Amino acid sequence: MSRLTLSSTVARERMAALGTREAGHGGEPYDETERSLRAYACVAWSCLVEPGDGGAGRLIAALGPVRALEVALAGQIGASMAESIGLTARETRDALARWSPRMDQGSVDAALTSAARVGATLITPDDDGWPAGLRDLDIHAPVCLWARGTPAALDQIAPSLAVVGARAATGYGEHVAMELSAELAGRGVRIVSGAAYGIDGAAHRAALAAEGSTLALLAGGVDRAYPAGHTDLLARIAASGAVVSEVPCGSAPTKWRFLQRNRLIAAISDATVVVEAGWRSGSLNTAGHAADLGRPLGAVPGPITSAASAGCHRLLREFDARCITSADDAAELLGIGLPTQALIEVDEGGRYRSAESSRVADALSTRARRRVDDVARRSGMSVGDVANALGMMRLAGEADDDGTGWRLLPSTARS
Repeated sequence: MSRLTLSSTVARERMAALGTREAGHGGEPYDETERSLRAYACVAWSCLVEPGDGGAGRLIAALGPVRALEVALAGQIGASMAESIGLTARETRDALARWSPRMDQGSVDAALTSAARVGATLITPDDDGWPAGLRDLDIHAPVCLWARGTPAALDQIAPSLAVVGARAATGYGEHVAMELSAELAGRGVRIVSGAAYGIDGAAHRAALAAEGSTLALLAGGVDRAYPAGHTDLLARIAASGAVVSEVPCGSAPTKWRFLQRNRLIAAISDATVVVEAGWRSGSLNTAGHAADLGRPLGAVPGPITSAASAGCHRLLREFDARCITSADDAAELLGIGLPTQALIEVDEGGRYRSAESSRVADALSTRARRRVDDVARRSGMSVGDVANALGMMRLAGEADDDGTGWRLLPSTARS
């Protein structure tokens, strides 16, 4: 193992091939040498610590990433320094003991090489694009972020909603997540989630179908798709939004990192909605972070007999979550006006459909294929709204398009 070193020369060499955001700090940009050194120190810290390390957070907040790393590499934090930054003698010893086994130059170099290979961008608190919401995490904020895709998706002005829920979601839960996410994404709300199976994946897919913005926060490095079954989905998210992690490339997702990832989902978002969750679902951890940060929290009710909704009912009963039954409810949670109709309606066949998809279904035929503009004329809707509804109906298996026009699948036609 080659011991980690810190110098301006090493920093410039190692950072040269890595994409970074335009830097600024309080309106006073650092010069290129100092910027490289600070960015490199953040990379090193991301390899040294596990997410949410409060000891590292205190040290970096007090000394800055470069000086803090120098102190850590020296293996000594004086009693007066420790006291001034709020660390006890035991906390200091424990912190140095945690960091020491990871002071490996090879690990830092490997993370940078992997990041460059997949085109990942490094974003640090010095950068103008650092998400403002992360500052609410204080000493438990990430030391940096790694992003694939469009880093600007992180700091867009549009409101953000975290849509989270169970991996083992029911058809009801996935349908509501898709309807909710599509309606909001189509109106400019950024959908944030964790790219897991179930509710997370449904939320991301719906936002993409509505041609909206979506952000995926991972528990492992952005160079590895997790879950593997969402490789294509993560690629699509990166193509129009961003796939983000606080752990360096090459890092494996672990239980601890999943729990800590949830705090980022809550902090980056303006509000959190839990669509479906069991009594002990990990989504309740995200909800807890949102509540701790003072972010608005909502939960979608489900059948009282469904174990998959027990966690949502718990949030509604015990944690004062808002009851979310429509896009209007979620918009109100975000503090924005959103003139939409009801999120879900039950048609004559007992299926859940939005008001828009019901009108589009009425305008489609099970035999003749119809162009989008024809469907818009028949339904009395705009071409854009029809396109959004058709995208959702295709995801739900209710309609298909062969390139010549859209057709309502016979199994979904009203009886």
